[in-house]
Amino acid sequence: MARAFIFPGQGSQAVGMGQALAAALPAARLVFEEVDDALGQNLSRLIFAGPESELILTENAQPALMATSLAVVRSLESEGGFRLADKAAFVAGHSLGEYSALAAVGAVTIGDAARLLRRRGQAMQRAVPVGEGAMAALLGLELDVAQSVTAAAAEGEVVACANDNAPGQVVISGHRGAVERAIALAKERGGKRAMLLPVSAPFHCALMQPAADVMAEALTQVVLAPPHLPLIANVTAAAVSDPETIRRLLVEQVTAIVRWRESVLTLKAQGVDTLVELGAGKVLTGLAKRIEREMTALSALTPAEVEAVLRLL
Repeated sequence: MARAFIFPGQGSQAVGMGQALAAALPAARLVFEEVDDALGQNLSRLIFAGPESELILTENAQPALMATSLAVVRSLESEGGFRLADKAAFVAGHSLGEYSALAAVGAVTIGDAARLLRRRGQAMQRAVPVGEGAMAALLGLELDVAQSVTAAAAEGEVVACANDNAPGQVVISGHRGAVERAIALAKERGGKRAMLLPVSAPFHCALMQPAADVMAEALTQVVLAPPHLPLIANVTAAAVSDPETIRRLLVEQVTAIVRWRESVLTLKAQGVDTLVELGAGKVLTGLAKRIEREMTALSALTPAEVEAVLRLL
């Protein structure tokens, strides 16, 4: 059997993430310094000390989460004396986590990943005026029912499934009015709960096309190398290693549904029995247990958790 490293997306950020690791291990500290230099900003100070109101801004949260994940990667590699790619069969990341995954396996440099995520965060924020879009979690509905709900609720506006996270957990995205209609319909069709999410923009739907256009241009300016391990892509829930295909999928990912439930099932079908989440929070670890109970899932962020993962590896 085999393992995969997985990387969290937006919403997992927290003030202080990675601070203990950076204090304990030079390899982690160097990653935060590298990201600060790439952005020309003391992002690490914001990550470690806040304020939270600035850290949660999309243009800060996205590179901050990548920096934290890569600090864990470099810590594991320096303390274990190995390349991360030698200890797994695949990588995967949730939305922005794909950039973290690609940086972890040598497809993109940490500096380029930071600059791309800064552009991505800014472009996503600017794509839709504040207040016009919304996202909501539909709990207790499977994907096919959620898709029928969004189709019925659209009424000429945009609303679509944005994240297929786990059985009975689908996130929708689009115009605020259409999302609110979908919430009402979801409850009528047997959903346990449906609630608006505290996000600043409607990610992963057609309203993000202006941001996809920005990323198409930004990604032409960056060298993408073949990753040391295949990536299970959000858009296809299938393995990809070709740099040009990865470039295209990173653009499509901005407007497409994140097929996370299927991605975990793909890993299972490929013989993966252990998922190791590297970075902030434990969101993906929790989802994994809901998607496939037979898989082992654990996470690493603190020095103690890094030590525990090193023992596993």
